[in-house]
Amino acid sequence: MLTFEALKNNEEINIYIRLADASLAALGYTEHSFAHVTRVAETAAYILETMGYPRHDIELAKIAGYLHDIGNLVNRVDHSQSGAVMAFRILRELDMPPEDVAAVVTAIGNHDEGTGVPVNPVAAALILGDKTDVRRSRVRNHDLTAFDVHDRVNYSVEKSVLKINGEKTILKLKLQIDPAISPVMDYFEIFLVRMTMCRKAAEALGLQFKLIINEQPII
Repeated sequence: MLTFEALKNNEEINIYIRLADASLAALGYTEHSFAHVTRVAETAAYILETMGYPRHDIELAKIAGYLHDIGNLVNRVDHSQSGAVMAFRILRELDMPPEDVAAVVTAIGNHDEGTGVPVNPVAAALILGDKTDVRRSRVRNHDLTAFDVHDRVNYSVEKSVLKINGEKTILKLKLQIDPAISPVMDYFEIFLVRMTMCRKAAEALGLQFKLIINEQPII
């Protein structure tokens, strides 16, 4: 089986990730490079591992997490679909079995808001890993006066913790936000659709999704 570690060391894939992020940087988007895709992969793996899924599924979720944003190399618009097509070609050339390719491609093609649906556990874990990666270090712009709402929301997040409870019934995203930088309402302005996706993805894994901001339950 193609492993996550082998994928991380594939120079062709890493070039695509780096240049896809360069395109987003030119458009003024937050960081979508190795820090993001690695965190998404690790979060997706944590969720499936905690919920008792097989090691094989966990590895596929990590691979999907690492590859999920390469479609930004083509265009930000519909990047989940173009990324899925790119991943299909790459993974087949690396001799991944068709069943595994299908799981990864399906997850990538369903990870983005507007079109994404948690159609299988790998897709659900990828959605949760991607949409909960909110943190200050993703903001490239260091001029606070030039921040847009996405910059303000991400920069305001001082701490972010995603955790499944001991009973494996609740997935909780806890954020510590500086309200002087971004009020909670700004968070909802850009993240309501994403949090709805998280709720559906969590439910697909048998979990209830809860969002807590500054110790106050929001969802």
